[in-house]
Amino acid sequence: MSKTYDPSSIEQKWQKHWEDNHIFSIPKHTHKEKYYVLEMLPYPSGKLHMGHVRNYSIGDVIARYNRMKGYNVMHPMGWDAFGMPAENAAIKHGGHPAKWTYDNIDHMRIQMKKMGLAIDWSREFATCDPDYYKWEQLIFIQMMKKGWVYKKTSKINWCNTCQTVLANEQVSDGCCWRCDASVEMKSMSQWYFRITEFAQELLDDIDNKLQGWPERVRTMQKEWIGRSEGTYIDFDIENHDEKIRVFTTRPDTLHGSTFMCVGCEHSQILNLIKGSQFETKVSAFAKKSAAIDHQSRLQEKYDKEGAFTGLYCINPLSKKRMPIYVANFVLMEYGTGAVMSVPAHDQRDFEFAKKYELPISVVIQKDGETLDPTNMTEAMNDPGILIHSGKFDGMKSTDAIPEITKHLESMGYGEKTITYRLKDWCISRQRYWGTPIPVVYCDECGIVPVAESELPVILPKDVTFTGQGGSPLATCNDFKKAICPRCGMKSRRETDTMDTFVESSWYLLRYICPNETDTILNKEQVNYWAPVDQYIGGIEHAVGHLLYCRYFTKVLRELGYVDFDEPIENLMTQGMVCKDGSKMSKSKGNVVDPDEMTQKYGTDTARMFLLFAAPPVKDMEWSDTGIEGCYRFLNRVWRLTHAYLDHIATNSEVIENKELMRMQHKTIKKMTDDFNRFHFNTAIAASMEYVNFMFAQGIDKLTPEAINTLIILLSPISPHITEELWQLMGHQTLLIDEPWPSYDMAHLKSDTAMMIIQINGKTRDRMDIPVTLSEEDIKKQALALRKVQKYVTDKTIRKIIVVPNKLVNIVI
Repeated sequence: MSKTYDPSSIEQKWQKHWEDNHIFSIPKHTHKEKYYVLEMLPYPSGKLHMGHVRNYSIGDVIARYNRMKGYNVMHPMGWDAFGMPAENAAIKHGGHPAKWTYDNIDHMRIQMKKMGLAIDWSREFATCDPDYYKWEQLIFIQMMKKGWVYKKTSKINWCNTCQTVLANEQVSDGCCWRCDASVEMKSMSQWYFRITEFAQELLDDIDNKLQGWPERVRTMQKEWIGRSEGTYIDFDIENHDEKIRVFTTRPDTLHGSTFMCVGCEHSQILNLIKGSQFETKVSAFAKKSAAIDHQSRLQEKYDKEGAFTGLYCINPLSKKRMPIYVANFVLMEYGTGAVMSVPAHDQRDFEFAKKYELPISVVIQKDGETLDPTNMTEAMNDPGILIHSGKFDGMKSTDAIPEITKHLESMGYGEKTITYRLKDWCISRQRYWGTPIPVVYCDECGIVPVAESELPVILPKDVTFTGQGGSPLATCNDFKKAICPRCGMKSRRETDTMDTFVESSWYLLRYICPNETDTILNKEQVNYWAPVDQYIGGIEHAVGHLLYCRYFTKVLRELGYVDFDEPIENLMTQGMVCKDGSKMSKSKGNVVDPDEMTQKYGTDTARMFLLFAAPPVKDMEWSDTGIEGCYRFLNRVWRLTHAYLDHIATNSEVIENKELMRMQHKTIKKMTDDFNRFHFNTAIAASMEYVNFMFAQGIDKLTPEAINTLIILLSPISPHITEELWQLMGHQTLLIDEPWPSYDMAHLKSDTAMMIIQINGKTRDRMDIPVTLSEEDIKKQALALRKVQKYVTDKTIRKIIVVPNKLVNIVI
């Protein structure tokens, strides 16, 4: 065997051995305690980037470590394979999305295997496999029967570049999450999942069952669900037999409401002004407002404007006439799409009232203050005492909230309620490469789900990709033709496909039983393996994938497929890989190719550097000198082992070395603690310190146990080189089957202690002493030191303070 470290040959050898012998394929379940570790499944874009390598290296260390700790570990991999990039590639290159996707999967799988990942590839699937999305279609149909799926026409987020609808969670800073193009609002008939049915449970379980999730993610989900306790209030519309409803958390300010603002798409108001002199002006204003991107509206990064509708409503308490405006800051998807405006006590309303010269009425005062609306420069939105509020005058505003609500209820003009910011999930997509929605449209029966026996509804292969927008399925007559499952008459098949986030909402459970043919999930297997013990992925999925995944688990529970409420026990959101201070990207020209790095330094070095450069949850900065340093370290480990083997080849005597034993057990403890906390960077630093110590001790003073311990401790991080060295040390087993070493606290105690010698509190010398030395002997040895003699000669020693095993302070 060559004494020169050659990563390429070593890594190929062990990767082949692991694969040929199915080392990482695990039984369905055993008597062992399970550990399910999972990284978010990748999109098969064609090539791994350095962020992938870091993410999967983190997961792999966790998988290997826990298997060595005695757990039955499942670590699967699959592909989030549907999506627009495949379709866009087909348009650009004239191929088919399926070929592009599966070719990319083949390439990326090879790359992953070269990383030495301890993955059970027998569980692999792609979400575009009909055998996978068949069950998704069945879930859709069963949800439809429960009333959790519906179709409606509404304003939705539309990406002109991708030519498809986006859910609110897929719009970032007003742009499409896929292509970064600006998103506009468009009215369309779409399919929705009734996620709001589970809004309160999704909220409650954040505190009750997600203690293993990062606080940042928990907070983001709470804010996205956005529970508000408040009051519905109805206002009569003047000269019409209709009421308009608002939602407010501040019914205590109702007497101060002087006008109303509604969303530009408020159908009730738009119908009432049809044919009036105000219709044209309001329509023009609505068109102008539609140009404001959705995210800017959410974040209020625009001028607040409105247009008078010519309509008035009546304040149910003050009985004052209130003009009704359409306003660009009122969003139809929040509350009721109508807002009672209280300019004295809401800053946005105050600015609007000033702009359009609308009345301002003060109804809350602070003790000792008198607010004059004519002199106000900003709204007063703090609690206080009610004034100008009829029989509620003199009440604390906080006390008035429930009282005014009760009064409105007694009048038939209001009710206490709870609302949520979370809206139902729009899952329709006007694209080809996605799961077909399994319904047909029948002239006699209406919308009818496909018969379960006919699933899956498979995507046709002979479609034309024009790149001119819309779904190719809409022009595929053979696909559209269908027979109604109810009446047997000719019908038309739905041509929208599902949002790809649907596929990624339940894949982690299908990994448990990927080859199950009789049902969606094998409950016995799911009860053993689920939930996921450790999930790893980016913070960017906090209110998209991770929220949908939680929702889908609750749906599957209600459908009887699982017996638990949450899919993920612990979540880690890993940091980005950066270079030159910013995230690696082609546009910034700062990408480092993983293949080039592994060819130059080896996979083990790349893995070690990505784990050593920063804690997993932090962003890390790429450093050429950093990866070179890790390469040099692995070479040192290689040379150390070979030097020891050369030594014992001619000298079989093993010398007891208590200091080496102490350092060995200290390193085991440190790395075990760090692995348990996922502090892989400091664990690697501890292994480096251990190697430095062994070199300093000298090869002749090392023991087989010391070398074996080093190899085992490094094996989850750099599995190939350690497997090779383990074999060279004479072992027949694989490292993955070796138990993780334990440490003995008794070995951590040293026979000697370093004592600091101080004179009048200033350090003057140090000395090593046996830990069993008496206090009197410690004083004698300290006073005998040459440096101490220089300070105490001819001086009066007032006292000597001894802190056992730490310091001696001589007071002169």
